[in-house]
Amino acid sequence: MVSSSIIRQTPRQVGGGRERAALVRQAKKSITRGSKSFSLASKLFDRATRERVWLLYAWCRRCDDIADGQDHGASILKLDDATTKQRVLAIRILTERALQGQPTAELAFDAFNQVSAECRLTQEEANDVIEGFALDAQGWRPRTEEDLMRYCFHVAGAVGVMMAKVMGVSGEDHETLDRACDLGLAFQLVNIARDVSDDDAAGRCYIPLEWQAEADLPPGMRLRPEYREQLVALVARMLDIAEQHEAAARFGANGLRFRQRWAVLSAAGIYGAIGRKVRAAGPHAWDHRIHTSAWSKLGFVARGFVDAIRGAPEPEVWPKHTRGSLMTAARMAGPPAPMPMTPLPDEA
Repeated sequence: MVSSSIIRQTPRQVGGGRERAALVRQAKKSITRGSKSFSLASKLFDRATRERVWLLYAWCRRCDDIADGQDHGASILKLDDATTKQRVLAIRILTERALQGQPTAELAFDAFNQVSAECRLTQEEANDVIEGFALDAQGWRPRTEEDLMRYCFHVAGAVGVMMAKVMGVSGEDHETLDRACDLGLAFQLVNIARDVSDDDAAGRCYIPLEWQAEADLPPGMRLRPEYREQLVALVARMLDIAEQHEAAARFGANGLRFRQRWAVLSAAGIYGAIGRKVRAAGPHAWDHRIHTSAWSKLGFVARGFVDAIRGAPEPEVWPKHTRGSLMTAARMAGPPAPMPMTPLPDEA
């Protein structure tokens, strides 16, 4: 046994001891490979903001990949419950180490160490995101609309809040953080609407059970041809909510600096277009994965420039679900599971 008085603690190291430039290079590769839409929008930021966005994205992408056993979003694996829970536990431990300023031996988590130190990201904010992976690990499915929106808060709304802080928004500027959350919620609802077929193949469904019951849509039958009409109506309902949150986010972007506003509105335009294409495709929306072309993305960047100059009007209808109500629901659901911190070999 070694006396506790002589155990060597690993000193705090920003970026896990890696050079910031190396972290930025790898983070840029991650966003370029993982999301063409976000990669394009990120280029509209000033250099400092752009690099921080890449660093945060790298952490989000790596967490998602660890949780689902995938590589940059490709081919979600059907993992057993025990394996999935262990993966989420690994995400928690690595993230806590990063926030404590400890090296993780995982580049994306060291990138999170770097950006969290620069932008004062908190453990609570990180936990809000990780809880989305934990819900999937539990095989959780939304029963109500409120459940759906709480899930969207964890996996995207909370990311929007962190992105706003990366852009320099103060943690006390709750109005702007609320609107950033709205943008994340809109993006996730569009993702869910587009990915009904992919989620079904992975054994997942995020359409609330109450909605399905109201539409006389039997569980597990949503993609059957005879039930496509009901599915189309439910997805349209989801996209209606997404558009309300998008409108709120656009209005909130008025308070950002010009280049930030331009980037946010360009991304909103790209994702909004995906939602509209899903709606327009009706029962054929899931015959193949809907996306926007490179030329279309450039068109939305140009339109985003004009929108950033003009500014967005206040929404006629504000979303029912707010960041405050969703955070309250998340807290009432209980804190994340405790993280046993086993010292790594270099700490003994």
